Amino acid sequence: MLASRAARRFLSFSRFVSPSIPLRHLHQGAPRLDGNASIHPYAIIHPGAVLGKAVSVGPFCTVGSAARIGDGCELHPGCHVVGDTELGERCVVLSGAIVGADLPGRTIIGRNNVIGHYAVIGVKCQDLKYKPGDECFLIVGDNNEIREYTSIHRSSKSTEKTVIGDNNLIMGSCHIAHDCKIGKNNIFANNTLLAGHVVVEDYTHTAGSIVIHQFCHIGSYCFIGGGSVIAQDVPKYMMVSGDRAELRGLNLEGLRRHGFSSMEVRSMRSAYKKIFMPNDTESDGIENRLSEVAHDKELARFSAVCSMVQSICESFAQNRRGICK
Repeated sequence: MLASRAARRFLSFSRFVSPSIPLRHLHQGAPRLDGNASIHPYAIIHPGAVLGKAVSVGPFCTVGSAARIGDGCELHPGCHVVGDTELGERCVVLSGAIVGADLPGRTIIGRNNVIGHYAVIGVKCQDLKYKPGDECFLIVGDNNEIREYTSIHRSSKSTEKTVIGDNNLIMGSCHIAHDCKIGKNNIFANNTLLAGHVVVEDYTHTAGSIVIHQFCHIGSYCFIGGGSVIAQDVPKYMMVSGDRAELRGLNLEGLRRHGFSSMEVRSMRSAYKKIFMPNDTESDGIENRLSEVAHDKELARFSAVCSMVQSICESFAQNRRGICK
């Protein structure tokens, strides 16, 4: 009787917070269901939802009318998938997480993703320029681990998308705001906070409690020290730290771990010194030093050096913020 009373209270609450979801258990046959699924009788699933094969849905989960749950997904007790949301195969949504929102647009989650306890993924952005009724989008790739209490927001307008690539580890209490573009194989430690329109390339690593200003660009293979405040771009291969963050040299340990040869690292160190640590105190400006490195036949034969120079040059484009000092 106590369990029944608790269920009635939960169902009444679900109707209050999400009136579009009827009080109907999946085992009554209302939603479209394929294959061998394990559905708890206290799960609330809209008849328009589509569930794939071997899906597991725990008690007190809600699944909205436009949701599509891929084969082998696991929805743990008390999680919610709402709005026009697609979960790829073998995703795991842990207790308390919310994926999607009843907004125009879509949330697309790829395969083999884990969404942690009480994470909030694909909800309305916090940009005051967002106009109610505009479509907004979030696209997440494959094999990401998104830990507890993380928030990832949809785009701020229909012409943009928030994008997360593949194989990222996003630790607890991180925030990725509207219109960010995240590449692959990144590691964001706890409380990494990204403002809107930030671009993070591939294989970056942040320490804990760092913040990144809107529209900044974080290059591949860089490392951001704990507690840093990033107000300008971080070029490829660099290590930065501080408030406001400053260049501290190359991310030598990261380069070694990712298989850069000793010759490549030596060439990058030589290029770094020519660009940022000139011997002549009256040397030309950084533009001339970049050009000198780019035309140095010995250094230019290494693609990593060319990539580093290009990354720095691009940060001085008109719509960019320049590089950390």
